[in-house]
Amino acid sequence: GLNMGTQPHAVTKAEIPDHVLYTVGTCVLIIGSIGVIGNLLVLYAFYSNKKLRTPQNYFIMNLAMSDFLMSASQAPMCFVNSLHREWILGDIGCDLYAFCGALFGITSMMTLLAISVDRYLVITKPLRSIQWTSKKRTVQIIAIVWLYSLGWSVAPLFGWSSYVPEGLMISCTWDYVTYSPANRSYTMILCCCVFFIPLIIIFHCYLFMFLAIRRTGRDVQKLGSCSRKSYLSQSMKNEWKLAKIAFVVIIVFVLSWSPYACVTLIAWAGRGNTLTPYSKSVPAVIAKASAIYNPIIYAIIHPRYRYSKH
Repeated sequence: GLNMGTQPHAVTKAEIPDHVLYTVGTCVLIIGSIGVIGNLLVLYAFYSNKKLRTPQNYFIMNLAMSDFLMSASQAPMCFVNSLHREWILGDIGCDLYAFCGALFGITSMMTLLAISVDRYLVITKPLRSIQWTSKKRTVQIIAIVWLYSLGWSVAPLFGWSSYVPEGLMISCTWDYVTYSPANRSYTMILCCCVFFIPLIIIFHCYLFMFLAIRRTGRDVQKLGSCSRKSYLSQSMKNEWKLAKIAFVVIIVFVLSWSPYACVTLIAWAGRGNTLTPYSKSVPAVIAKASAIYNPIIYAIIHPRYRYSKH
C-alpha cells in the first residue's frame, strides 16, 4: 500500500469534489490525444519526406518521439485514475508512470539544449560546425541525451528520492514533499541539472547567435560582389529562421515547466505544507501539456515541414 503518512495534504477521496477530478481527467485525455496525434504527424512527415532528414532535423524528430511517448504514457493512466478518484494502479504503476514522465520530460529538455547548441555552432562557427553536424555525430548526441535522462529517471527507483502519488492522487512524481536529505538533494540537483543549467546554456547560445548574426549582416554588406553577398545573407537567414523557431519552442517549453519547478522548490524550501492538492496537480498537467505545443509550432512556422504535409 502507499505510505500516506509522509505527505502533508495527503488527499482522501472525499476531500476533492468528483467533478474536479473528472474535469482534470478529461483535460488530460484531450491534451494527451493532441500530443499523440500531433507528434505522430511530425514523425510521419519526417518518415515520408527524405528532404526533411537532415542531421539538424534528427533532433526535432527526437523531440517529437519523446513528446509522443510522454503523451502516450501519461494521459491514459492519469485519466483512468481520475475516473476512480484515486491512484488505483499500485506501487509498480506509480513507479512506471513517474519514471516515464521523468524520462521523456528530461529527454525533451535535453534535446532542446542540443538543438540550441547545434544552432549556435552552425551560426557562430560555420566552418568548425561542418564536422559536427554529421548524421553519425547527431545520433551519438541523441544517444547521450537518452542515457543522461535515463540516469535521472532511474535514481528514485534505486532509493535516491522515490516516486509517490502527488496532489489529487491521480498522478505520480518524485517525492519532493517529504523533507529528508535524500529527497531535498535529489530535488535541488535535478532542478539544476535538467532545468536551470540547461536554460542558462540555451540563453547564452541565443545571445551569442543573435550578436553573430548582427555582425555578419554588417560584414556581408561590406563584401563587394552581389551574388556572393546574396548567397551568404540567404544562408544566414535560413539558419537564423530555424534558430528563431527553436527559440519559440524553448520559450513555450520553459513557460509550461516553470510552475512545476516553482512548486517543487517551494516544497524544497520546507514550505510544502502550504501547497494544496490543486497547486501540485495543475502545474503537473500544464507541464505534461508541453508535449503538444511543438507539432503546432512546427506546423505553423516551419515552412519546409508545412509543405511536406500537403
